[in-house]
Amino acid sequence: MTGNAENHWYPVAMLSGLTEARETLLLGRQITVGPGEDVAWAKSADGSPMPVVERFGHLWTCPGEPRKDLFSIPEADAPGRRLVDVGSVKVRCSPLRAVENFLDIAHFPFVHTDILGAEPHTEVERYEVEIQDDTDEVWAKKVKFHQPQAAKSATTGIMTEYMYRVPEPTCSVLYKTCPPRPGEWDIITLFVQPLTEEWCEVWPWMALYDDESTMSEMVSFQQMIFLQDRSILENQIPRKLPLDPGMEVPTQADMTSVAYRRWLKKIGFGYGAQLVAA
Repeated sequence: MTGNAENHWYPVAMLSGLTEARETLLLGRQITVGPGEDVAWAKSADGSPMPVVERFGHLWTCPGEPRKDLFSIPEADAPGRRLVDVGSVKVRCSPLRAVENFLDIAHFPFVHTDILGAEPHTEVERYEVEIQDDTDEVWAKKVKFHQPQAAKSATTGIMTEYMYRVPEPTCSVLYKTCPPRPGEWDIITLFVQPLTEEWCEVWPWMALYDDESTMSEMVSFQQMIFLQDRSILENQIPRKLPLDPGMEVPTQADMTSVAYRRWLKKIGFGYGAQLVAA
């Protein structure tokens, strides 16, 4: 069952790697995407053209009628940023689980040890979370966490500040302290293609200020981080994301996750979710 999931935008290919037609799944249905003379294309299984947008290094499509335009990230257009196509990783988990894990700060010291977190610095300070009515997005602000190596460009441990944004149910944008440019934000995104309700393809993308690292080093760093998450994601039970708040006990560190689940219920997005208690 896809419900109104059909009316959202999803990433389906990295433009730099789209050199020939590619068959893939979206919401459990086969689609084909490919390069074009001017703009890449996407077709459903019966050959019908699907709407497309090229943005953030990826091809996006919507199986139904888009509820709104694809979101923008104006900061990513600032001069001097390096735009990084990280590649893709297929993960046996709900697409919503992948996004929720991206929003989870508390796992850093235990999964990304001595990189994004370390003991004894495990405390997550109180921060602000809201569902913005005007943009219909989830935002978490003033998130602070001590990190031994906040980015490939970091040379020492720092107190890192984060902002999280969820503009689409299977996409999240992270604004993060930029080690070489204090006062600016690095941008790290997680774009998730729902292959099925329990299988997804993750397409991270970044817009960074980093004049030192090679492109290969930045890609390798981010892929290492995500691969550390994969085994955790593939072993989560239940496999779908529970939207009933009574099924899992949240803590203060889970405020963003709680808001994310509440927002999914608000907009009626249930693909990859467990809607009632088992």
